[in-house]
Amino acid sequence: MDLLDRLLGHDAWTTRQLLDICGTLSNEQLDQKYDIGHRSLRATLHHIISNMEIWSLLMAGEPIERQTTQSVSGMLRRLTVAEAKLQKIASKVEAENGWDEVWIDILNDPPKEKPFGTALAHVITHSMHHRAQVLYMLRLSGIQPLPEGDVFSWETQTKVH
Repeated sequence: MDLLDRLLGHDAWTTRQLLDICGTLSNEQLDQKYDIGHRSLRATLHHIISNMEIWSLLMAGEPIERQTTQSVSGMLRRLTVAEAKLQKIASKVEAENGWDEVWIDILNDPPKEKPFGTALAHVITHSMHHRAQVLYMLRLSGIQPLPEGDVFSWETQTKVH
């Protein structure tokens, strides 16, 4: 397994773990306001998945359709679709060694060229940043146990090699 597969696999797996934990919480807990991230567990998780969805659509040159489903089960479904789309794009970029090839970000005004490699790195690091915020909110809520969320845990628990 190469580095890209490890990063993408870990990214989606860890987000899924947090969604699974949040699936056990009440709406009040999911929507409790904090002074971090996007202010609540639900909004921050929605933001993580939206970022994966939108950047994948942009890199694929497809129309932007913003998803609004914010139930935990709905976000799990969205994550599965976004994960597959992102993996497909990343695999194509890797196969063609197209890390420095550019695509047009039509959401910029004016539209701007961006390299595929940088965009893929952005999606992965962006998710990790916000997952840390989700873990902090869960900790403040007294939720235990919480996952470490590291790549070694992902590899051990999923038994991928």
